[in-house]
Amino acid sequence: MKKTIRHLISVLSAAFIACFLFSGCATAGTASTDSASGGAGSYSGIIVLVVMLVVFYFFLIRPENKKKKKAEEMRNSLSVGDKITTIGGMVGKIVDISGDLITFETGEDRVRIQVTKWAISTNAIDKSGEQQQN
Repeated sequence: MKKTIRHLISVLSAAFIACFLFSGCATAGTASTDSASGGAGSYSGIIVLVVMLVVFYFFLIRPENKKKKKAEEMRNSLSVGDKITTIGGMVGKIVDISGDLITFETGEDRVRIQVTKWAISTNAIDKSGEQQQN
């Protein structure tokens, strides 16, 4: 649902910008009408551009930054014993954390794999904690 809304917003904003650019080109030769109306057309174009930048910030940039910040907090709060899933889909239990490297065991065969922190996608303990709170 969110992707559909974001896609709709990006399409509408692209259409709006295109309309703004073409209307600016179409009215470029009518300087006498701008001076007669007090130049309000040039200010309205700037206002529209500023509004579009604000819309882009609140609907596209800000949510992405929040998402990155939340993922970074999750990765920094990992501890030994947490069950994790990597971005590649491997599931295991953390046995050692040293700097940016995390060592985890997969399954009952106790194979140890070492990955960097940015490769961790989810923390199963965080998910179960969220479900208990809801």
